[in-house]
Amino acid sequence: MYKLLALNIDGTLLKSNGKLEKKTKEAIDFVKKKDVYVTLMTSRNFLSAKKVAKALKLDSYLVTFRGALVAKSLEERLHASVIPAQKTFDIVHVLEHFDCNVRLLHERYSIGNRKKIKNNMIAKTILGDPFFYPAQFVDSLSDVLRDDPIDVMKIDVFYSKEDECDEIVETITHAFPDVSLSVSDGKIELLPTNVSKLNGLIRLGNELGISLKEMVVIGDHLDDMPAIEAAGLGVAMGNASKEVKAVADWVTRSNDQLGVAYMIKEHFRKQHRPQFLRQIRTIEKK
Repeated sequence: MYKLLALNIDGTLLKSNGKLEKKTKEAIDFVKKKDVYVTLMTSRNFLSAKKVAKALKLDSYLVTFRGALVAKSLEERLHASVIPAQKTFDIVHVLEHFDCNVRLLHERYSIGNRKKIKNNMIAKTILGDPFFYPAQFVDSLSDVLRDDPIDVMKIDVFYSKEDECDEIVETITHAFPDVSLSVSDGKIELLPTNVSKLNGLIRLGNELGISLKEMVVIGDHLDDMPAIEAAGLGVAMGNASKEVKAVADWVTRSNDQLGVAYMIKEHFRKQHRPQFLRQIRTIEKK
């Protein structure tokens, strides 16, 4: 009996073209009718994730900014972790010595430098709808932060050369040992300490009274791996890497083949609503 379904967004729920298909929406409706709590876990900012949740008719807590913010709205939060303003400034000051593109992700907007580098991930990165999540670009981040310091949920660093990536990682790790750091697909992500999608799900589970073993987690990315491995049923998308598939209990179809809808129909059609099971047990006792 699984009580919670956690879904990554990009590469999992959405097809490669960014579309959310009708069959996927119907599958989410199907599992919700079985009293399963459905949430999203994503590296996206909260407002961007909330748009996807609205399209799925979800009014649940969302695990966003890769676990830094677990909330129903920016006002109704279960958990929030930030990189404090002074540390953000110090990190930016270090990063500006490298040839990299930096994005500071605040809960309500992003701010980045205008430096142009060759990196395909920059074009693919979702900055959000300007109406919901404004993106500002400046010549010098440190100058802006000196006048207007901000706490941030996450810092994205885009690099163009592998050797420079190694140097950035070594420098940041040495200078800021209490900041979480990960590298994938031409991007370095800096997060508050002890922040991850898995920890976000643990916090949500504690609030709802649902253990990890009662969760189904579906994802495709490297940052989904700990949650997939820890869940009662960890599912990798068909388009996931070998590393992600290796820790999964189940591998579904790819996102372009609507793997989420396929997995839900294959597994949850066998699961009854808790209320129905309680009625059956009551009848059996009589």
